[in-house]
Amino acid sequence: VWITVTRGNLKPRVVSSWMAMMRPMNQPFLGPLFIEQDEVGVAYQKMFDMILDHPELSKWKYILSVEDDNLPPPDGLLKLYESIEKGYDCVAGLYWTKGEGGQPMIYGDPKVMPRNFVPQVPLPDTLQRCNGLGQGFNLWKISSLKKKLKELPKPWFKTVQENGAQFTQDLFFYNNAAMHGFK
Repeated sequence: VWITVTRGNLKPRVVSSWMAMMRPMNQPFLGPLFIEQDEVGVAYQKMFDMILDHPELSKWKYILSVEDDNLPPPDGLLKLYESIEKGYDCVAGLYWTKGEGGQPMIYGDPKVMPRNFVPQVPLPDTLQRCNGLGQGFNLWKISSLKKKLKELPKPWFKTVQENGAQFTQDLFFYNNAAMHGFK
């Protein structure tokens, strides 16, 4: 199931990139399902709830999240499929912040405690473990969401700027999900 969070400004080259994505043969594929006009954390929560509560879609294997400012390569989805089967609950294509000299959205080394979200330097041509990711091009295992996060209070996705804490919806999710064994 493919969900898309949009700010309502889809560009033709973005849509062209999405349509060029290779998909696995002989597999059910639905999407994109769009959500817009909500704060990004609210949008993600609505889409995940809709899929996980759906009698048929909740039985599917994966959710693919793609944000409207991401141009995945044609083989990007296939690479995510290969990577997630190495024991992960979620994997992502490397996503960069917008603006001059953007930075890669790969945060925190799981071997370093206490858990942190210090940006990592991406290693070329490899699968790299981290504590958090941007959610612009992520593949999620539905079974992991249902099993590992059933005790995680909602909202799972929330933008927080209060009491000295600052989290975007993605790092808010990964911070809390890690405490429930989400990898």
